[in-house]
Amino acid sequence: MTLTPLVLGPAGVPVVTDAEQARSAPEVVVLSAMAHAQGEAGEAIGVAFLAAAAGLDEERRAVYGDLVLSSLNAAARRMLEAMMKSGYEFQSEFARSYVARGVEKGRELGLLEAKAQAVLAVLDARGLEVPAEIRERVLASTDIAELDRWIRRAASVRDARELLATTGS
Repeated sequence: MTLTPLVLGPAGVPVVTDAEQARSAPEVVVLSAMAHAQGEAGEAIGVAFLAAAAGLDEERRAVYGDLVLSSLNAAARRMLEAMMKSGYEFQSEFARSYVARGVEKGRELGLLEAKAQAVLAVLDARGLEVPAEIRERVLASTDIAELDRWIRRAASVRDARELLATTGS
């Protein structure tokens, strides 16, 4: 007796564009995205997945979401981006949580950049020359407490090189 392997190719995976079908079988909509989202059904598959994602636990929502989003064609990704930019209010918790994470990350990066610029502005206002390596180190910092410490130190150092010293305030 010879065994014949069963290979599941794109033709064997249904195109899932219905929200109810996606909610009842989220793994199938993920497979659908991986097999068919490069085609014209990409947008509809992406929207169906958003409906399914609402019922998933955080871990599956993240993994499945990453698989679906990376499988979408360029037009589908642009459509979802346009929905985000136009003020579209996402219906699924999945989409809202990822948008919220992006907003929070943007705030964090903006705060880091503002504090780094504040360090340099204080040094500049005091007429201190800032060597390139000090400027680069300040701009590369991802530690808010460190930047706060440097802002305070920038007000009193005699030379910008003293800014990074580990002793003092």
